Amino acid sequence: MHTAAVCSTLWAIFGAVWLIAWLKTKPTQQRAPIGSRLLYGLPVLAGLYLLVADNPVVGGAGGRILSRNPALDASAIILTAAGIGFAIWARFYLGQNWSSAVSVKVGHELIRTGPYAWVRHPIYSGLLVALWGTALAHATPVGFLALALFATGFWIKSRMEEQFMRKTFGEDYLAYTRETGALIPKIRV
Repeated sequence: MHTAAVCSTLWAIFGAVWLIAWLKTKPTQQRAPIGSRLLYGLPVLAGLYLLVADNPVVGGAGGRILSRNPALDASAIILTAAGIGFAIWARFYLGQNWSSAVSVKVGHELIRTGPYAWVRHPIYSGLLVALWGTALAHATPVGFLALALFATGFWIKSRMEEQFMRKTFGEDYLAYTRETGALIPKIRV
């Protein structure tokens, strides 16, 4: 099976798991307004379009920039699988507190264990690793542009989530931010 097809299959599995998990969440107490959601949603949707469209409207930017080789193919699959696995682990660890939109759930809990002991936004970290792998599988400028758009959207969304969490959990969340990196683990000495 072609490397890109393996990565696509991994993403299909991710989508199915995500859809099933989406069905079990707590009711929302507070949600970011639609305008704010568009700030992070538009870059993510644009990145998604670039990843899945056969002929994205970017004029000739679809040719491979890295030659296929076994090491690149293996790296692409490993990164995609590891990133998706980490994101799924984080999603299930977060449990019913999860939401697709920046929000606070009724009875929201501050999760600081499991993948959340390493980074405050492990779902985004995992997805970015997986997207890096998928971009390597395609090895096109469009794929790397899509990765940059996802990273921009996730960065904007994580900043909004941080505001909600500081407001909800106060000093407990501030202590958590001092101990844990946002997307990349902090080096502890």
